[in-house]
Amino acid sequence: MTKYSILLIFLVFTGCAAIVYKSPDFESLYGPSFPKQRQLTQEEAVFSRQQHKVSFSKDVKPILDSRCVVCHGCYDAPCQLKLGSIDGLDRGATKQLVYDFARLKAVAPTRLFIDAADTEGWRKKDFYPILNERIESKEANLDNSVLAKLIQLKRFNPLSTSGKLGKDFNFDFDRTLQCPTIEEFPKYQHEHPRWGMPYAMPGLSLKEENILMQWLQEGANVEPRPPLSEQSAAAVDKWESYFNGSTLKQKLVFRYIYEHLFIGHLHFKGYPDNEFFQLVRSTTAPGKPIAEINTIRPYDDPGTDGFYYRLRPVTETFVDKTYFVYELSDQKMQRYDELFFKTDYQVTALPSYEPEVAANPFKAFIELPLVSKYRFLLDDAEYFVTGFIKGPVCRGKIATESIRDQFWVVFTQPGGIDPKKVAQALAKNNQLLGLPGEEADRIGLFGWRKYDDFGKQYIKMKDAFINLVLSKDQGFSLNNIWDGDGENQNAALTIFRHSDSATVTKGLIGDTPLTAWVLDYPIFERLHYLLVAGFNVYGTAGHQLASRTYMDILRQDGEDNFLRFMPAMQRQAIYNSWHMGSVGLRVFDALFSIGHETQVKFQTTDYKKEFFDQVRQRLGKAAGVVDSINRCQQDNCIRANTTPVQQEVDSKMRNLATLKGHELGALPEMSLLRVKTGNPDRDLVYTLLIDKAYSNISKMLSEGSRRIPENDKITIVPGFIGSYPNFSFVVDKNQLNEFIQMIRNARAESDLEQLYSKFGIRRTNPDIWQQMDWFNQEHQKYRGLEAGLLDMNRYENL
Repeated sequence: MTKYSILLIFLVFTGCAAIVYKSPDFESLYGPSFPKQRQLTQEEAVFSRQQHKVSFSKDVKPILDSRCVVCHGCYDAPCQLKLGSIDGLDRGATKQLVYDFARLKAVAPTRLFIDAADTEGWRKKDFYPILNERIESKEANLDNSVLAKLIQLKRFNPLSTSGKLGKDFNFDFDRTLQCPTIEEFPKYQHEHPRWGMPYAMPGLSLKEENILMQWLQEGANVEPRPPLSEQSAAAVDKWESYFNGSTLKQKLVFRYIYEHLFIGHLHFKGYPDNEFFQLVRSTTAPGKPIAEINTIRPYDDPGTDGFYYRLRPVTETFVDKTYFVYELSDQKMQRYDELFFKTDYQVTALPSYEPEVAANPFKAFIELPLVSKYRFLLDDAEYFVTGFIKGPVCRGKIATESIRDQFWVVFTQPGGIDPKKVAQALAKNNQLLGLPGEEADRIGLFGWRKYDDFGKQYIKMKDAFINLVLSKDQGFSLNNIWDGDGENQNAALTIFRHSDSATVTKGLIGDTPLTAWVLDYPIFERLHYLLVAGFNVYGTAGHQLASRTYMDILRQDGEDNFLRFMPAMQRQAIYNSWHMGSVGLRVFDALFSIGHETQVKFQTTDYKKEFFDQVRQRLGKAAGVVDSINRCQQDNCIRANTTPVQQEVDSKMRNLATLKGHELGALPEMSLLRVKTGNPDRDLVYTLLIDKAYSNISKMLSEGSRRIPENDKITIVPGFIGSYPNFSFVVDKNQLNEFIQMIRNARAESDLEQLYSKFGIRRTNPDIWQQMDWFNQEHQKYRGLEAGLLDMNRYENL
């Protein structure tokens, strides 16, 4: 009899596996519940190894990361149960909702590592344990563990191994979650016997389950965290000293930098790739334990003048959705000096933390040079655009509904229009640049109207300013597009929307889009303060509504900039093509300097394509790699640095990229494709992205009524785009033609069933975990330091 068989018998006889409705009296059986110290001392850790006990870091964490964190890692983790660290495991779960788009009063935030100092603090915030917190015994450690019971529930009620899951599984975002405490678990398992963990996925292997159960039996303890490497510790000292300069200029500059980097995962370039930090405000000085100031927004009043910027080590597993890498180095420090400390200007006073000032960067940082601030953003534009497009908010539909499924972003050239005149105009009109964050969560349901009015007035002021500074025969030319200084590939970006999330990538990827943005400094800065620095996921419906409506204004501002590069007589027609059927909806007066003809020279009537062809030429190396799959303009397109096998598969992918409209109906928004080559180490991966077409995006509701599915397109990207795969396919390279033909012809339910059963990896597929392991490993190879775990929360039941 195996060790695991003995364990199963033990569980049955102790009641862990029995499905009974009546809840035992846990306090009578095992005593009162109280938080436990789970981190071992160095001496205890040595003894644990000598006893051959299960190691959390070596044995348990890899299982949790690959099987649990992939659904329990973001804000929308079911029951707020975040399993990427022992801190999240020990905090446990709660019945409280993070996402409630109808609430009229903001709720207290529950950010792990920030809003409570220890497990006892989380218990006061209505989080309940999933690990045993009663008396210590092998029996108690299992019988008092919700985690153990959920794992065992799946063992005794496994999924079917083929086909779709039934209607007893709910995949709706707004479904009512069942978050049972240990006392409520008998009722839960009686009513939902198939809802063991992992939810709606195959269970753990016997080996994985045995490791977790043994760890739980042994008390669910963890080894001490390893100390920082000597080089990272020295870098922390150096940067904390730098960030805490004492002059007015230093304090203002580093307040500005902090408010832009606070969500980032900071990494010292060239140092160990498992050491990351977050920039926080602390009441304690460098060299002392960090006591983080846990304000909701980075510009909220810290409550004391005596605070310090500190680098707090990040100890949880990274999921791709909330992972934002920003690298620090000696070169970066020199760049900060060049932008902010070797430029001639004076700082006469520090801005207050009053919301009407702090939430408006055009007031708070009026004394910092405009070009320096803009250059700071442009240097790492992908990071900053990712902040408000991908964002740490795990359900961003209220914002993503205001953008297209695929579009390109470029930037205006710093100093392209006299910086002094621009700075003076912005200073004069900084009230019009006010954002909803000025009212924080006090803003009412109709508070958005005030900021809409500000935004509309600003757009009119901006148009009048351009008309004033440009002579009648002068318009925008390619010189007004930032060229990336010849090599910075942040100069051209592509944004893909995937329903309630979105992704940013360098380069102009996919076919020429319907629309594009040309961002200038005021748009760029407001996007950050609207959707990153000023957004509160725990906020009110009024706050979220105001953020969404103001996003419409910023989108139009960026699109208006793009239209200024189009022929004057074509601008209105192009604008109208973005707003079909939008009579009576939220469409603003189009203002794009109609009196100033573009200086861009066109040879055809395909103005958008021709414009971006010229932009690519202007950018040179900064334009990034040419997309040879979706935009092949010759008979034989070959992707650089590829093998003959890759070139053969790319050719098939170009055939797939020609499908349009209803031919794409079988594919969800984002699919991963593994192409088997005969050598598992040489298998290829592509991301299949459906670019859904809409008549307009000017309306916040009734998205389905605005769909034009016959205009849908597909973009195919070698490697990975997106954080939430909706489905995955595994296809032998010799079967790609059949795969593509089946997609093209799939209309009836029987056609879809044949496609998904032959090539798809369904939730019921016993191999799904091994396939996702492969995808995550390849993701790491493709993106290196920037790769986080792919999230399975949006994986569809096809």
